Amino acid sequence: MKKVISLAVVAAMMAGCADLSTTGSTNGYGADGFGEEALVTTNSAAQQQTLNDTYLLAAAPKYYIGSAYKVEDVQYIPVEDLTYNQTGVAGIIPTELNGTKTSNGETFDINQMVATSKTLPLPTIARVTNLDNGQSVVVRINNRGPFVNTRILDLSPAAAQRIGLNGQAKVQVQVMPEQTMAVKNATLGTIVTEPQPVASETVVTTTVAEAQPVAVQPVPVQTAQPVAVAGDYSVQVAAFYAEDSADTLAQRMKTYGDAVVVREGDMYKVRIINLNASQARGVIDALRQNEGMAPGLLNNGRWVNADSI
Repeated sequence: MKKVISLAVVAAMMAGCADLSTTGSTNGYGADGFGEEALVTTNSAAQQQTLNDTYLLAAAPKYYIGSAYKVEDVQYIPVEDLTYNQTGVAGIIPTELNGTKTSNGETFDINQMVATSKTLPLPTIARVTNLDNGQSVVVRINNRGPFVNTRILDLSPAAAQRIGLNGQAKVQVQVMPEQTMAVKNATLGTIVTEPQPVASETVVTTTVAEAQPVAVQPVPVQTAQPVAVAGDYSVQVAAFYAEDSADTLAQRMKTYGDAVVVREGDMYKVRIINLNASQARGVIDALRQNEGMAPGLLNNGRWVNADSI
């Protein structure tokens, strides 16, 4: 079974957050700390977490993705990814950052269930499971970091305590798509009907590579004058380590436009290229509606917010 691997990551680093990279040591997990494994199901404290944590779905000052950046010569690229499901090492955000501003304009509170991520949009709702003890917690990812390549995520002290994390540990981080879209729409001012509760145990295990074909509607093209000329925009559908998986998806995506596979490093990225602003908007909307995807958007090769056009 082949899986889609999230590439994403974000650039703008919060002014007071640069010292996230000093949290702890690698504790023997090695230099990269990344990987994948099966979802851990648990009867943990996260199942008791309810909408009393109202801030989890509250609107943020802004919806922040950011631009590509490097940490210790490793490039991270921001992109929306509702299928994100990764394992790696997590640490704890220093308590001295309490009260500082996060990358999306919120105020960091050490007593809230919040976290940092190098790869995910802000805010994103995710379930974090401590793979040492099976305990999990639902967190609101609202800041960039940690700015080291040995960890994929740092937790607030309160969230770390919830899963029995005292220093660093191997965790699984899984985006909760319905809750993430609810908080995104709240931030962007979109009306959402019947949002799902944060404490839902719904697990998304189907990746783009495994998705069953669905009826594809023609890509809508707006009649408004395009903001940019044809070719300025590209929509990224997915990224794979396996070239054959990327080729298969690219063939299916040709329904939506000029779908190609672009190799960058070890990754094979499926993109629909040569789009003007109106066409890119139509492709993004169609992929969301027809395929259940969360595509990314590039303008002249630079990552931009998919909802900015």
